[in-house]
Amino acid sequence: QVQLVESGGGLVQPGGSLTLSCAATGGTSNDYSIGWFRQAPGKEREGIACISSHDGATYYATSLRGRFTLSRDYARNTARLQMDGLKHEDTAVYFCAVGPRMGLSLRTKFYTNWGQGMQVSVSS
Repeated sequence: QVQLVESGGGLVQPGGSLTLSCAATGGTSNDYSIGWFRQAPGKEREGIACISSHDGATYYATSLRGRFTLSRDYARNTARLQMDGLKHEDTAVYFCAVGPRMGLSLRTKFYTNWGQGMQVSVSS
């Protein structure tokens, strides 16, 4: 059973940067992809980006491409989401989750074993 723990959230000013980390325990890193999602108050959970189970291939939500960068350390079983140029509308609870071994998708139905989530607030 893979368990995920997110870290790195907090308060940042508009235009600033933040790096979120997702540490996985249990399982083998090459057995699953990892996705990042967020949910703002009153809104549905939104896919941000996901990264392959084995070769570092990534897929981003179109609206966030260019500001967010996802990477993965397969040896340490961690995934890092670098967020730059943050805006007020990026304020949300951010989650990482275990995704399918093959393919890349941001559809939540393909994800299991969600982390507990953490708050990211963008405010001056």
